[in-house]
Amino acid sequence: MITINNFKIGKGQPLTVIAGPCQIESLQHALMIAETVKEITDKLGMNFIYKSSFDKANRTSISTKRGPGIKEGLDVMFGVKQNLNVATLTDIHHPEQARLCKEANIDVLQIPAFLSRQTDLLLAAGESGLAVNIKKGQFMAPGDAARAAEKVASTGNNRIMLCERGVTHGYNNLVVDMRSLPIMERSGYPVVFDCTHSVQQPGGMGTSSGGDRSMVPYLARAAVATGSVNAVFIETHEDPDRAPSDGPNMIPLNELSSLLTGIKKVYEAVNG
Repeated sequence: MITINNFKIGKGQPLTVIAGPCQIESLQHALMIAETVKEITDKLGMNFIYKSSFDKANRTSISTKRGPGIKEGLDVMFGVKQNLNVATLTDIHHPEQARLCKEANIDVLQIPAFLSRQTDLLLAAGESGLAVNIKKGQFMAPGDAARAAEKVASTGNNRIMLCERGVTHGYNNLVVDMRSLPIMERSGYPVVFDCTHSVQQPGGMGTSSGGDRSMVPYLARAAVATGSVNAVFIETHEDPDRAPSDGPNMIPLNELSSLLTGIKKVYEAVNG
């Protein structure tokens, strides 16, 4: 179990929702989405961490949008935290970014799936003292995620979460093996299920990734039904088809309440 701000993530705790748009667009946009999600999670009795990325460095094509960059992006994340008093999460891609995120009062550093074996990045994240969400690589066996956690923990930082986001299956496709969730739970760290990237089709649209958001509710409920999931990760946007990245797998903001209500029912049925 770990503590973030004034709530805990782990067994016996309310389900935590990590949600927000794929990449940062503006402070006004971030506040609109964060406020809406906060209202939903408050009503449902769920913990909330706002997520968004200042740089989507792992893009299919050089022509796709990446975000505003670290300075402007962290200013937006700080504005969300200051205005709404919510916890925040963002990705890092280089070790030096961990320090900058800490200075901007980010609460959780996220290690992108493609970088989940990068030792220097994991060590820098651990040394920051911030909570760390490690996305299990699409190429990684679930038991090996614990090895990535060991790198972070070697710094004395045990505020770690392990996140399942699907495994590569052939070309341009991901599948989720639900066995991975109890296997990752054996590490002793809270487990996160990434509901939206798990339906991604990497590079499936030629110059960008595709996805099938209609499958999100099924996978989300199935994952929570294992009893091994302590948090769900959901990217959401008011108009996903016009979003700068990952639109095909993001959940429309006006459908989020219904999705979370269904997930909560399963979570409570399994966990009591």
